[in-house]
Amino acid sequence: MLRHLIVIAAAALAACASMPPPYAPAASQSAAGYSETQIESNRFFVTFRAPGGADPALLQDYALLRAADLALLNGRDWFWVDRRSVDEQAVRSSGPSVGVGVGAGTWGRRSGSSVGVGVNLPLGGQRQTARAATLEVRFGEGPKPDDANAYDARAIAANLRARINSRG
Repeated sequence: MLRHLIVIAAAALAACASMPPPYAPAASQSAAGYSETQIESNRFFVTFRAPGGADPALLQDYALLRAADLALLNGRDWFWVDRRSVDEQAVRSSGPSVGVGVGAGTWGRRSGSSVGVGVNLPLGGQRQTARAATLEVRFGEGPKPDDANAYDARAIAANLRARINSRG
């Protein structure tokens, strides 16, 4: 019975850890989702946040997708990423551990004692997660510049949306 509970708990934790956050607007400044701040007429900060943490590459994809959507909403053909930042954190699993508990009690003329043993077996080692990815972007019209920091808004929106939908 205990073995079954351990397997079920491990499967539930793995499912939660691998489930991507939804691509949706953030309900508040610290909530999961995308947000943008206009800093000039043609320049924005675009952020995608996952407060519980997620794969850094996935959060960057979500921020790029939002930048592409925002460029298209503003009637632009391409966008340029001036700066990128990722709020990363290392998540470590501790080593195996064993805990022992002892208890005793009396009730009337009766007394009893018990001993309990618990075992912790971490599943995995260290992994990188991120809470947020932020891009500083500006938009353009016409032919896209031939530069690694310039992105075709329509192509990025189509490609990333297809990739994200295939994960979920």
